[in-house]
Amino acid sequence: MTDIPPGAPAWVDLVTTDLAGAARFYAPLFGWAVAGADAQPPADGHLVFHQQGRPVAGAGLGAGPQRPPAWTPYLATDDVDGVAQRVTAAGGRVLAGPSDVTGSRRTALCADPAGASFGVWQSLGLPGAEVFDVPGSLTWAELTTREWDRAKEFYRAVFGWTADDQPMGETTYTTWQLDGSPVAGMMPMIGQDWGDLPSHWMVYFAVTDADTVAAEALRLGGALAVQPTDLPRGRFAVLTDPQGAFFSILGTTPP
Repeated sequence: MTDIPPGAPAWVDLVTTDLAGAARFYAPLFGWAVAGADAQPPADGHLVFHQQGRPVAGAGLGAGPQRPPAWTPYLATDDVDGVAQRVTAAGGRVLAGPSDVTGSRRTALCADPAGASFGVWQSLGLPGAEVFDVPGSLTWAELTTREWDRAKEFYRAVFGWTADDQPMGETTYTTWQLDGSPVAGMMPMIGQDWGDLPSHWMVYFAVTDADTVAAEALRLGGALAVQPTDLPRGRFAVLTDPQGAFFSILGTTPP
């Protein structure tokens, strides 16, 4: 079991239009097992994906015209209600909750001032994901935003993050730090044609070989949004699942 400090990513959850379809796509792609016989949704309509026998991610229904399918990172907290108050005070919004899943978690869905949504997770028995940074698990979360400076103020006020800015080509990449350790990243939406893409959080799943996993995603009905590309920390690609949810993969094995 992991020991997740408050303010660090604790979980990732998919909201989708097709739970069974999501299970058929992600289970073979990442080697996930799905809680529940024959991958059928449990009574509360929420699936839990397991890697190495331990929970790593979830999925539920709820996507629609006003909320497209998407992956959302959840950040750990000891006090969801306190975080919700800080979100509002710092110019963000509470979109849903706080609410409890008995014996599991207390959560809220929030949005920062630029509209990027994220969740907060307080353990009521389930601390969050129990494995990170191995193939088939969360390895990074990254905010892509149109309000870079305001994001620094917001996340510092809500979670105590500090921003470590480093030049990256024609732009600047921010690594969010919590007590001296990196917890997430941030990319400003400048210097490129982002179209009408809104500010958003992107989740990265670790893989052994990004090219192989990208090809498998295409075979399973997904789509490739960004071709496999080398970064200083590994080789990545951006994909969409068959229902349209974006996610990234990050591999460490060169092609």
